[in-house]
Amino acid sequence: MIERSGRDPGPPFPGADWVYDLAACLRFFTRLPIPPLPDEPAPHAAPDFRTVPRVLPLAGLLIALPAALVLVLAWEIRLGPFVAAALALVALALITGAMHEDGLADVADGFGGGQSRERSLEIMRDSRIGAYGGTALFLGLALRAAMLATLLDRSGTLAAVALLFAAALSRTAALIPLAILDPARPGGAGAAVGRPSRATLGIAGLLCLIIAGIAAALGLPLLGLVLALILAPLAAFGLSALAERKIGGQTGDVVGACQQVGEIAVLLALVAATA
Repeated sequence: MIERSGRDPGPPFPGADWVYDLAACLRFFTRLPIPPLPDEPAPHAAPDFRTVPRVLPLAGLLIALPAALVLVLAWEIRLGPFVAAALALVALALITGAMHEDGLADVADGFGGGQSRERSLEIMRDSRIGAYGGTALFLGLALRAAMLATLLDRSGTLAAVALLFAAALSRTAALIPLAILDPARPGGAGAAVGRPSRATLGIAGLLCLIIAGIAAALGLPLLGLVLALILAPLAAFGLSALAERKIGGQTGDVVGACQQVGEIAVLLALVAATA
């Protein structure tokens, strides 16, 4: 949310602050060339995570939309469920720059190979990927592709809706380490973005519930959606607790890893409920 002075005429149109926040999320979480919007304050500045992530569920939908379209198109031209799922993940990685996957790999390497807090943080800063990171990256991609392929076998439309819902909910769940943990590195990315306020978390959570209601209307099983709404935050809480024990707080890599485990949890819940 943009703070303005008393002499400022205010937003140029109703809801402009929400649109600005959405643009900021898309710039931060993707490689998409989002241009500055009319009268947008500081469009190239790092987003203020105290307020901006209130629209993160909507940003998640937009981020995953091209991947969902690739999923449906590949399925419709009969490329097969696993190929379609893999192509959707390729599209998603191209859009995001694989930033969350990179976080998962770094966390696996740091937590798996570091015998002390300092060593874990040192490993996480290293751009090279180790055995723990490579294994986590492979298993994460394999699980996501396999679950999307399973959902495709049951319904192409429902698989696309599931991908969109998972993108929205998992990115919201990834706010949990920012909200409950102090930064592990004072000068790191996790410290630079700020801590989401309660109001921000509440709005983001409410948007997730609304998106879940729409997903239910489109055919996703209610049981699966309820399980997803429980499991994704639990996965993020669990990884956050591990981060506190291993490195004494959160980093940008921890946030990215929480998104990945949250997305896996959502898809797993939906697969189990549609069996």
